[in-house]
Amino acid sequence: MLRSKTILCALPNVLKTVDVPTLEEKYHGKVRDFYIKGDRRIIVTTDRQSAFDVILGCIPFKGAVLNLLSAFWFEKTKHIVSNHLIAVPDPNVSVVHNCTPIPIEMIVRGYISGVTKTSIWYSYQQGERSIYGIKFPDGLVKNQKLPTPVITPTTHGGGRGDHDERLTREDIIKRNIVSPQLYAQMEKAALALFAYGSAHCKKRGLILVDTKYEFGLYKGKLMLMDEIHTPDSSRFWVSESYQARIKKGLEPENFDKEFLRIWYAERGYRGDGKPPVMTKGLILSVAKRYIAVYEKTTRMKFAGFSYPIEDRIAKAITAYLSL
Repeated sequence: MLRSKTILCALPNVLKTVDVPTLEEKYHGKVRDFYIKGDRRIIVTTDRQSAFDVILGCIPFKGAVLNLLSAFWFEKTKHIVSNHLIAVPDPNVSVVHNCTPIPIEMIVRGYISGVTKTSIWYSYQQGERSIYGIKFPDGLVKNQKLPTPVITPTTHGGGRGDHDERLTREDIIKRNIVSPQLYAQMEKAALALFAYGSAHCKKRGLILVDTKYEFGLYKGKLMLMDEIHTPDSSRFWVSESYQARIKKGLEPENFDKEFLRIWYAERGYRGDGKPPVMTKGLILSVAKRYIAVYEKTTRMKFAGFSYPIEDRIAKAITAYLSL
């Protein structure tokens, strides 16, 4: 684990974006910037931190953690469904197939939890019992395990400030977002990925609470894209202390950005209006949680580096493309 001093010293030079002179137009997502080069997409994962579909600031080393952890999981799960990854020429960079994104986030939930407006628990505590077209019984408590994992799809907001909206399987088919056959493929792949991820995390002392998967089409073939089982796209709890903390009515120990969401929710912010400014203490806690997930999941030590890294990234991309 990197020292607190190393993380805090990186704050002035965190990766907000990067320009690559040898590439043309740059596109921006919430966390990732990308360039298109022929049938490839060059993705730079920045240190930008989003929650509630809003950019809240930056977390040192976050971009590298997300990029490297996704690469780990893409390799582990390629037997379940094909993915877009081609190469990782830099800790913050992935070269991928330029898929046509499917505008649906396939969110798989194994527990009833969450503080966002699209979470099951948020709706459940408002009195809803039919959520995402799924019926839930009375008497459930927050952070309880569901009998079987459920899929709660949302639209993909995409740009900054665009909020995701809840969908049902019926909505997706009725709106003709994808064909019934393609959606069935996506459902099958999402549940299989979640089952595999849950089993792997259990061996590492973690609970994979819920996660989102994004898919695209490349030459007519379904591919997993974006990221997989990272602290941005998933929530992880410590399995050893889970039961004891639930019995006491405490939040489970977590290693994801739910910690950050809760911090904002406690201050009355859930995505609307101006967000509170992240404190150094919050930034440090989030960074350590992200790095901890990487190290626990991969059983590899996260190799830190010296900021700034913009020049390193530009050189790595240029060198890769010249091969």
